[in-house]
Amino acid sequence: MKPYSLTLWLMLALCPVGITVAGAQTETPEEMTQEETASEPSEPGVDSDELLADEERMFLGEGYVYDPGDRRDPFKSLLIVRERIAMRGPRPEGIPGLLIGEIDLTGILITPDGPFAQVRSTQEDKSYLLREGDQLYDGDVVSIAARELTFKQIVDDPTAVKPFREVVKKLTP
Repeated sequence: MKPYSLTLWLMLALCPVGITVAGAQTETPEEMTQEETASEPSEPGVDSDELLADEERMFLGEGYVYDPGDRRDPFKSLLIVRERIAMRGPRPEGIPGLLIGEIDLTGILITPDGPFAQVRSTQEDKSYLLREGDQLYDGDVVSIAARELTFKQIVDDPTAVKPFREVVKKLTP
């Protein structure tokens, strides 16, 4: 045995359970007198009628509202599959029907009106011009830089911390 484990075992074996600190007296609730229990201060400013009214409002759904911010709501089940209305049915034509995973970046144009990204759909033989803020079927264009295009893709995964992820497509020479 290692010396520190032997020391630990000796301390545990020799340490009696239930020792009180020297001079400290402990009383059980049965030993407390009526005067001691009456003299204990209750929580300041808390009225039992208020507590009951708050509890009743909470059960009616009026008392507490949880705001998760940009985090996943921990009170919603992970087993329930979320349905997105926009993701049902056939995809629309043009830019709103493009999936981020199905496009290739073919060029970036810098104009006085702002940057444009030229993308090509891998599913159909068409090319499109995107600008910042354009919405695709599963996300939208966040930024267009000199050599890359950044998307915010919606993730339909209930276990994900964020409901989106950042996808960067780089321009290859």
